[in-house]
Amino acid sequence: MISNIRETFNRNFTAETYQAYLASLHALHPSGIDFRVAETPIFVDKDFKNKMLSACEHIVDVITQTNFKILTEGAIPANNRVKGSDDHCHFIAFDFGICKNEQGELEPQLIEMQGFPTLFAYQVDHARITEQYFSIPEGFSTYLSGFTPASYVAYLKDIILGKHAPENVVLLEILPHEQKTKIDFYCTQQHIGIQPVCITELIKEGNQLFYLLNGVKTPIHRIYNRVIFDDLNQQSLEIQAAGQIMFEELDVEWVTHPNWFYRISKYTLPFIQHAYVPETRFLDKVKEVPADLENYVLKPLFSFAGQGVIIDIQPGDIQKITDPENWILQRKVQYADVIPTPDVPAKAEIRIFYFWKDGEARPVPTNNLGRLSKGKMIGVRYNKDKEWVGGSLAYFEQ
Repeated sequence: MISNIRETFNRNFTAETYQAYLASLHALHPSGIDFRVAETPIFVDKDFKNKMLSACEHIVDVITQTNFKILTEGAIPANNRVKGSDDHCHFIAFDFGICKNEQGELEPQLIEMQGFPTLFAYQVDHARITEQYFSIPEGFSTYLSGFTPASYVAYLKDIILGKHAPENVVLLEILPHEQKTKIDFYCTQQHIGIQPVCITELIKEGNQLFYLLNGVKTPIHRIYNRVIFDDLNQQSLEIQAAGQIMFEELDVEWVTHPNWFYRISKYTLPFIQHAYVPETRFLDKVKEVPADLENYVLKPLFSFAGQGVIIDIQPGDIQKITDPENWILQRKVQYADVIPTPDVPAKAEIRIFYFWKDGEARPVPTNNLGRLSKGKMIGVRYNKDKEWVGGSLAYFEQ
């Protein structure tokens, strides 16, 4: 995105350096990385960074409104509502596509947001190793708000642990060692000191939870939740049955409470009006179907990882939907072929991390990840057998 930096990076790039880079990343935790890592970071100038943060701060203004929970009560499916609640969402991720507007200028457009963790710990190591193998211009950082690697890890640790000892906090997931994001679980264990625990390994006595730590039954006081219910509902009946423990009365703290996954999500988009947030409406509120359907995309509210999205809408697609209250119609954005590569240019998304510490008035931007694509959508299934695509990170001009 910054032409002179991009030209220098591409000119100096070698396959040998990339392979050594990959080897170091995979050496973090052997077999931990189960996705393709892109050949390049994304270099972002100060103006584009500030545009993304402008949209994020506008959305945070909405999230911190006193009526936000009332606005989003309908976001939580009745069968996925977890007991208890808390005042705020500890982690929020905002996904921006790097797009072109009608004037042909680059601008960010919000694609999705989630009140849920992402690769927070892995990105610390990803940036460190990137800087060992590639020349990053002076005055550029993956971190935001003045964070450094050390202060970022300390802040993340404070939020995840709260007032508890690491042995009484667990990272909860479904079959964690089989997840594509497992590298982050191992990096979280390394940086924060907590164990990844499968939902099937929880032990309940009364309303207390325990797990086995080195063979010793250990109390769980706080859960760093990584369970997505859409994933749970696709598991075996045995695992689904084990997952029902999440809906019982439990004497635990959540970080982040599972209900925030729904409150801060695609469901929130129709309540946002901002230049860098595409027009979005609940499908059941659409009185007249737009004549230019080719400029819209249909998304189910309660799915993840792009599943069920209809990119090229046909008139009959809307008529076939029997639960329009569970869908949104969103104006399509034009991803820019923004990153020159040895063959065809790549598109890119940037995910901005926001952390919200207990006792603070609002969340703050901290770090990011990036994803490069040459397919119709961002994601592995659209980028098979391609190069200069996959997981990445953005370096922001400070």
